[in-house]
Amino acid sequence: MLKNGLYVVATPIGNLNDISSRALEVLRQADLIASEDTRVSRKLFKLLGLDTDKPFISYQDHNESQKAEPLVELLRSGKSVALISDAGSPLISDPGFKLVRQCRAQNVPVYTIPGACAVIAALQLSGLPTNRFMFGGFIPNKDKARLDLFRELCGINTTLVFYETAPRLLKTLAIMADVFKNREIAVVREISKIFEETKNGFASELLDYFTKNPPKGEIVVVIAPPTEEKKLPPLESLLKNRLKKMSVKSAADEVAALTGISRKIVYTKALELKNE
Repeated sequence: MLKNGLYVVATPIGNLNDISSRALEVLRQADLIASEDTRVSRKLFKLLGLDTDKPFISYQDHNESQKAEPLVELLRSGKSVALISDAGSPLISDPGFKLVRQCRAQNVPVYTIPGACAVIAALQLSGLPTNRFMFGGFIPNKDKARLDLFRELCGINTTLVFYETAPRLLKTLAIMADVFKNREIAVVREISKIFEETKNGFASELLDYFTKNPPKGEIVVVIAPPTEEKKLPPLESLLKNRLKKMSVKSAADEVAALTGISRKIVYTKALELKNE
């Protein structure tokens, strides 16, 4: 008999055999399944030989606020609920944070049933430093938002991990080629599936490879930390050289991307130099 509470259950990201026996037992016994897409979840249940007739409820980003409270009330009445995403570990760029937080606030038991997570799997496959890393979530769709995010994070001394979609990978690598110039990048796709692939190189090299070999499937991009090998000239020198042939804005943009220094700081310094 499953104890009352919310069970955060990791599901396979590719190979069905990656699900744990404990996860199977929880999914089999839970009173209700809260899932990102009930159609995907029922298909998974069928493949795993689980009962597809038990109650499923859609729990997505757009309805999380509305669905969290009724689920908490159900849990407080003594029921057990299994929270799953379409694949992998819930809450990792997937809904669930608000539900877990409300459960904690109202003393509803929360249990984790750990398992597959694409972030960790990609780090293991990448061959890049794993002692410290930062997960940046899904890369924004818009070009400006994507560039702003990369500039914001490029100066942080840690390995960076992002989720990306196959149709957007080439655009992302083109921008990374400007922002992360001399940093090794690993593109990891189709983790634990038949066509699993990990490709390492500089962004420009990866852009060339995936232009010739259009990517498919789920993708994780891992970026090595900045190295100390490349000694950059002082900020003032970098700006002076560019201000001879660029506008203040263009010079500030380029130097900020190159150094990882806040664009606001670089732009202010550029204005000072321009007005001297």
